[in-house]
Amino acid sequence: MRFVGVDPATKTGVVILDEQGNVIFEEELKGEGRKVKGGISTEELVSLENKFYKIIKPEDEISIEQPAMGTQMGVTTGMIHGGLRTMIFRKGLAFWDVNPAWTKKYVKVTGWIIENGKKRRFKDNEKKKAMKDAALQHFGYTHKSDNVVDAYIIARIALNLYLMREYKPLLDTQTYQVEVLESILNKVE
Repeated sequence: MRFVGVDPATKTGVVILDEQGNVIFEEELKGEGRKVKGGISTEELVSLENKFYKIIKPEDEISIEQPAMGTQMGVTTGMIHGGLRTMIFRKGLAFWDVNPAWTKKYVKVTGWIIENGKKRRFKDNEKKKAMKDAALQHFGYTHKSDNVVDAYIIARIALNLYLMREYKPLLDTQTYQVEVLESILNKVE
């Protein structure tokens, strides 16, 4: 059995874990074909979907991150997310939707930073750095691609959702991690 985490984007992070939580696949997928400024061409989208389709296998447990609320590239995001979900469906598989806030909460990233005694939202790439730092701190995992790092966290969620459903001991047992798993299983937003 394999546990797949997917962070959909024009550069899609995909991580696959075995039942012990070992990484057996980690890659950032990018479609090939005609480029479109600020989006994704049909050729790139189909190429990305085909690459993803070849990776997933029957009986995979898949978790895929939902689009972020208020994304600036709504059409592109919708095309990519919908296309990857279609590939999962074509393989006869199901998937768990993971809210981006749950991905952050799973590694205790709040989206806020304390600076000069004041609380402010992350700017620019601070969130990506915080997620990389948190994945390293929680799991000892690092990768050059922030999309792959997020996919790793999402794959951990997939694995632990399976363990929770099967009444097996969880690998990730922090209170905030269990809250995320219960929210997904109970479809609480």
